[in-house]
Amino acid sequence: MLRPADTRPAYADGGGVGGRFPGGCMRQLRRTADLLLASVRSLNWRRQLRTIIVFLAVLAVGGFLIAASGIIPIKASSGHWALTRWFLSFSMSRSVATHSMGIKVPKLADPSLVLQGAGHYETGCRFCHGRPGLRHPPVPRQMTPHPPYLPPVLPKRESGELFYIVKHGVKFTGMPAWPALQRDDEVWAMVAFLRVLPKLNAAQYEELIRGDDPVRDGKQAEEVPPVVVESCGRCHGVDGLGRGVGAFPRLAGQHIPYLYASLSAYARGERHSGMMEPIAAELSSEERRTLARYYGNLPPSIPLPPQKGLAEAIERGEIIAKQGIPSQRIPSCVDCHGPSTIPRNPYYPVLAGQYFEYLVSQLKLFAKEYRGGTPYVRLMHPTAHQLTEEQIRDVARYYASLP
Repeated sequence: MLRPADTRPAYADGGGVGGRFPGGCMRQLRRTADLLLASVRSLNWRRQLRTIIVFLAVLAVGGFLIAASGIIPIKASSGHWALTRWFLSFSMSRSVATHSMGIKVPKLADPSLVLQGAGHYETGCRFCHGRPGLRHPPVPRQMTPHPPYLPPVLPKRESGELFYIVKHGVKFTGMPAWPALQRDDEVWAMVAFLRVLPKLNAAQYEELIRGDDPVRDGKQAEEVPPVVVESCGRCHGVDGLGRGVGAFPRLAGQHIPYLYASLSAYARGERHSGMMEPIAAELSSEERRTLARYYGNLPPSIPLPPQKGLAEAIERGEIIAKQGIPSQRIPSCVDCHGPSTIPRNPYYPVLAGQYFEYLVSQLKLFAKEYRGGTPYVRLMHPTAHQLTEEQIRDVARYYASLP
């Protein structure tokens, strides 16, 4: 009588000639088959890879030969194919959206920021992108791609995206990067202006970029050197008072050697500003001297009384300015910048009566070592590094309150 175990089929675990295969042998056969199949697949993939490499090499050589033949038109007058235009536009939008993620947007609803950005837009941007009342300047109309007229485009962009585009530019379009990549504060000023640009008509735009201009109104024209009107008057004012809102520094009554040295540093790219460097680079040495003499000889203005509630900040700033902070290794300010009766180096700027906003921005640039300037600029770095945010504002309040 057969036992239950003997009722299994003879080849239940693979079988074999004349009896059962041991289980271990069967597993070995399966492993061998798997290895053979993997080898075959590997051979197929290698063959496919070689085919792909050969195809790409042929494609690259063919593309080079076509380019070397010179038959590809690069003329801007031909424009882009619709597919090319879509691809470039799509690629740009996706790249900007990706790289602008995480950019922290400061408060942009500041009249001084808007005014500062407007001044540079008129100088550096409107020639390509137009302005209210002149949508498409004639020369950029012939560019490929055409620089867009911005008011209809700007509302579609986030502020972080505008910052990224203005700072870094766009390849293959003629849109340059910001001339001074250290100056994010200037880029944000441009973004602040771009946020309001779609709301401006031609008259409002003109008022924003020029304000009350006595030369434009036919007053005192004979007293103002042409280079002032052409290069500086629109932002700093022909009176040198910076248009009164802190967007631009007061130049009236400043030391003439300091003004000339600063313009020369801008021209050499040693003082960083995407707004000032291009302007200063176009000036001759004699024009820089003319500007320095003109603004340095203007009478400085008496600042408005400080706002209520600032008395304590001004008092704290006065103590720092006159005594320094020995525990933080911060020297006094008046020894170099006044006010004092002792003679001072004329290459050190006068700070009395300067705008609070401007002083704060410059001290922050010194702290980051982003400002640049004359050889004396390095003297400010150790001091600026040690000042806290509150101390910077207190010192700026003190000097802004002085006549």
